[in-house]
Amino acid sequence: MGLVYLPDVRLNAEISGPVGGPAVVLIHALGTNLRIWDEVVARLPVRCRVLRFDQRGHGASDVPEPPYAMGALIRDAERLMEHFGLRDAVVIGLSLGGLVAQGLAVKRLDLVRGMVLSNTAAKIGSAEMWQARIAQMLTDGPEDYAPGAMERMFGRRWREVEGMERVRDMLLRTNPKGWAGCAAAIAGTDFYTPTAALTLPTLVIAGVNDGTTPPDLVRETAELILGHRWHLMRGAGHLPMVEKPDEYAGVIAEFLRSIGHV
Repeated sequence: MGLVYLPDVRLNAEISGPVGGPAVVLIHALGTNLRIWDEVVARLPVRCRVLRFDQRGHGASDVPEPPYAMGALIRDAERLMEHFGLRDAVVIGLSLGGLVAQGLAVKRLDLVRGMVLSNTAAKIGSAEMWQARIAQMLTDGPEDYAPGAMERMFGRRWREVEGMERVRDMLLRTNPKGWAGCAAAIAGTDFYTPTAALTLPTLVIAGVNDGTTPPDLVRETAELILGHRWHLMRGAGHLPMVEKPDEYAGVIAEFLRSIGHV
């Protein structure tokens, strides 16, 4: 794991698995970092060449001044894949990462042969909602923002969810400017039309207890993609890889096998 020096930003990335193995790219959610995927990576087929990274403003990556454009986040993923020589990858995007995955697939089908869209949508929330959350984060800080975020992600009994404290710690450690920059990218993104033109193999995953991207919203985006596969996780919210890692990774591994990726 280490910093990749791109012309305008340094991004923290980790690549594992055999060189030349089938490529899998993992893109995390707002307010988390590449560690959100720890239990997934440990359960993926060992043949996979797995790239995960901290998006700009998160983890150990640089924190440019906000706001960020979604195009910049997509370009970051694109350049990292090129840096590590990855093509024909299955890109697994969680929430914000799912928006990046959709944009990357639209822009660079030579890099993306399949997608897993997890707890995400073609458009997430309204610009007004995001502006209010950005103001709260920048004015009051992550400590004040965290309880509401945890409840939206994990449900009313969020305090009892195993793994919640690890997620909350990620959020508390996220630079507020970096969080705000990526939140602004979400606020300005509507991929309904470009995503509806995609026909690549796609698995879409939703969590019953997800208040951030509720199952109906996720399903609406899934229905845009011809031939998509759908998996609804019961007893899980916005971060099913934390709450139910065995089921989550198992569904992904079966998808990778079913499309001949592994």
